[in-house]
Amino acid sequence: MVRLGLLLLVMPIVILMGVYFWELGNVRECTLNGGFWDYAEGVCRDQPQPFVSWLERYPWLVNGGMVVALLGAVMCLSGLFIRRR
Repeated sequence: MVRLGLLLLVMPIVILMGVYFWELGNVRECTLNGGFWDYAEGVCRDQPQPFVSWLERYPWLVNGGMVVALLGAVMCLSGLFIRRR
């Protein structure tokens, strides 16, 4: 139970960071070419665009990742405190 809990605790963080850095690469490419990144549409534009947070764009990814990580933490703690038979 501890191993599965650790997996559930770490995997959402790795997935969120992977998606974040993938998008960051696109944003940097756009800004280095003189454009402005449209966070809502995920494309490069010629006019300045407002910033849209991750929570507004991907609510299921952010909140779901937090719930899975919390479940993993609970599984780790219960696996450490419950005696093996």
